[in-house]
Amino acid sequence: MKKAWQKIESWIKNNHPVMFSTLNAGATTQELIELESAIGINLPEDFKTFLSIHNGQIWTHLNLFNGDRLSSNEDIIRDWKNWKEAMPEIDAMVIEMFDKNASKARSSPAKGIKDDWWNPAWIPITADGSGNSFCIDLDPTSEGTHGQIIRMYHDDPSRELIAPSFRSWIETYTTDLENGVYVPSDDIGWGGIIKQE
Repeated sequence: MKKAWQKIESWIKNNHPVMFSTLNAGATTQELIELESAIGINLPEDFKTFLSIHNGQIWTHLNLFNGDRLSSNEDIIRDWKNWKEAMPEIDAMVIEMFDKNASKARSSPAKGIKDDWWNPAWIPITADGSGNSFCIDLDPTSEGTHGQIIRMYHDDPSRELIAPSFRSWIETYTTDLENGVYVPSDDIGWGGIIKQE
């Protein structure tokens, strides 16, 4: 993970240096313990190492992942709790509107992802400011991979499989950075590091 951050930092230095000010200092061991305690689940070691170098980003329009800000441990806890608290209301609304015989809201997931609307073992690690995020899936189906990265939408039932692990996702991202897939942007609504059109 240190090499991944070195590649990201090098790209920022050469392409969008103002973004350095958006990166938080690394998470402490105690902060990572508090994160796992709050969500009641052990996180992958490579993700914890990633946060120990930069514990997310400040709230800004300059986002790290094509419109998504890297969440800090506090952001993750807040977003996870928000989903947990909102699910009973979401279940009731979906059942009332679409299927009065259902027991809970269901999604339309890719293979390997459970058909929950939200699952307490889907850990939101980014945020786009609109309720959508990339999540570490720690409760896949038997066809999935523990720790896979999925895309979670707040108002759309699709659940995309993005990568088999956090490490794989970050390695693909850094390779794409080096290969010119992404460009810098100062756009107030879609700034930071974005995919080249």
